[in-house]
Amino acid sequence: MLHKVSPLSHQPVDFVAWEKTENVEGNDYNPNSVAPPEMKLLITSIEEDGYTMPVVTSPEENLFRIVDGFHRRQAEKCSKKISQNTYGRLPVTFIRESQRKLDDRMASTVRHNRARGSHDIDLMAGIVRELVSMGRSPAWISKHVGMDMDEILRLKQLTGLAALFADKDFSFGKEG
Repeated sequence: MLHKVSPLSHQPVDFVAWEKTENVEGNDYNPNSVAPPEMKLLITSIEEDGYTMPVVTSPEENLFRIVDGFHRRQAEKCSKKISQNTYGRLPVTFIRESQRKLDDRMASTVRHNRARGSHDIDLMAGIVRELVSMGRSPAWISKHVGMDMDEILRLKQLTGLAALFADKDFSFGKEG
């Protein structure tokens, strides 16, 4: 009822519905793929932070076709914790009615994927530096930020701060 009178009802995010996962299906044209480490991180993110972004869909007969958010749906299907926490439902929003033709949905999918951009290596190194200075271990960083130990080591090296390696013993000889 609020959505119907909302001054922002023209914005898809003005109305988010919780739909049963089995009623939400992927599309067959999405060029995006997620590597296993990033998928694991997405699952951790949703388990820890909850859904912070709805799955964008286009309503069809008896189902909701995903425009953006396929991997968020996969996370719910793969994680019992997420599924139990959301009662087997996904937060969905609906693409504008004028954008529901296949070509418009395809273009929207690509825009969503490309708009996410990429991570700047210097900014990531700064984040690692800051987390280490806060006392976070490489294991914590690996789990919560989704980096493997080699990547953390490389980013530590980029910062050039000896303090980041203060907890490591680099001697190769025997004490004596």
